[in-house]
Amino acid sequence: MVSARDVLESVINRVSVFKNKEVLYPEYVPKRLPHREEQLRKLAEIYKVMITAPGSASMRAMLVGGVGVGKTATARVFGRELRALAREHGIELRYVHVNCHRDRTLYEVVAEIVRQIGAPVPLRGLSPREMMLALMNFMEKNDIYALVTLDEFDYFVSVAGNDAVYFIVRLYDEYPDVKKRISFLFIARDLSSLSYLDPTTESYILKHVIKFDPYKSKELFDILAARRDEAFYEGTVDDEVLQYIADMEGVDKGGQGNARAAIEALLLAGEAADYEGSHKVTIEHVRKAFSHVHEDVVRVSEVLPYLQLHELLILKAAINVLKRKSEPYARIGEVEEEYRNICTIYGVEPRKHTQVYEYVNNLKKMGVIEAKVSGKGFRGRSTLISIYMPLDALEKQVDSLIEKKLCGRPAGAK
Repeated sequence: MVSARDVLESVINRVSVFKNKEVLYPEYVPKRLPHREEQLRKLAEIYKVMITAPGSASMRAMLVGGVGVGKTATARVFGRELRALAREHGIELRYVHVNCHRDRTLYEVVAEIVRQIGAPVPLRGLSPREMMLALMNFMEKNDIYALVTLDEFDYFVSVAGNDAVYFIVRLYDEYPDVKKRISFLFIARDLSSLSYLDPTTESYILKHVIKFDPYKSKELFDILAARRDEAFYEGTVDDEVLQYIADMEGVDKGGQGNARAAIEALLLAGEAADYEGSHKVTIEHVRKAFSHVHEDVVRVSEVLPYLQLHELLILKAAINVLKRKSEPYARIGEVEEEYRNICTIYGVEPRKHTQVYEYVNNLKKMGVIEAKVSGKGFRGRSTLISIYMPLDALEKQVDSLIEKKLCGRPAGAK
């Protein structure tokens, strides 16, 4: 009987594909940000006054974009580099990052700013205004400046309300002659929440808006390649694995353009490889990863029982070809040939090419498969079919449904 110690040692001593897994964690701040150079340039233009004329103005800007488009990473990288640059100019500048989903009231936000700057201000018994005044005095006395990022700012607006936002953005209105030591950077998914604010407060926030578009497939590939090189041992993750993830998530390929989901898929694929004792991360490991990060997987499982018999047979054919090739995509011609073989095995009359093509389109519309026209790297034009679910689990479900459909058919039916 295997002891608990044996189990632990077998896991701990197992060879891993990872050399630095932390690089793939959400909180990791990368050294560089592929395809966010333009946003960094705009931030530099807005906040350069903190280096060239510190204290002359309190700046505000808003980063706007959906989930996983690099807003938080860009803010953190910018804050880190701005602080380093300030020090080279003899300026003590702190970067503060507050998540307003966690710190959602004005009191909690101000208390977190105080805590991160390290000011000896009591966090109990004082109002937000009193805490902020004590903080400003501390910063003046110690010649400190700060760039404060309020992440999930749209959540803060909806919870804390107009007065709290007004207090933040008009901080120096009552003290026009003091040095403006605090500047703010706001991050939001969209601007709709700002409609709750009065026009004056809203205009203060919207003076500088920097938009973040969802990532395209090529951009995600570059991001994944940079993370791969830091996180994995050389030779354990091929480019085709990265391209597969990038194509699944790229906004130009029908995905959400979410870098966070793409990086998480790479992490989970690596963990799947480790669990199996594999020395390489494969496309099948990625499929297993997508089964965890994609909500669509559950929906696909619910859709399968409603597929027609020949749709199931074509799906099985695609599974067979993809398993045999161990590649991310299969040509429709290969799938159709396999489909005809499967029909022969089951004693079913295969449908003609035009009908097969229609079934493939139906499966694509229902989100069961991915289908696209081949591009660069493929000879001739053909429809390429891919599946992001783990093939073994999907095959078992499909086989079971085919058997049920065949058992329920009238005798002699084709």
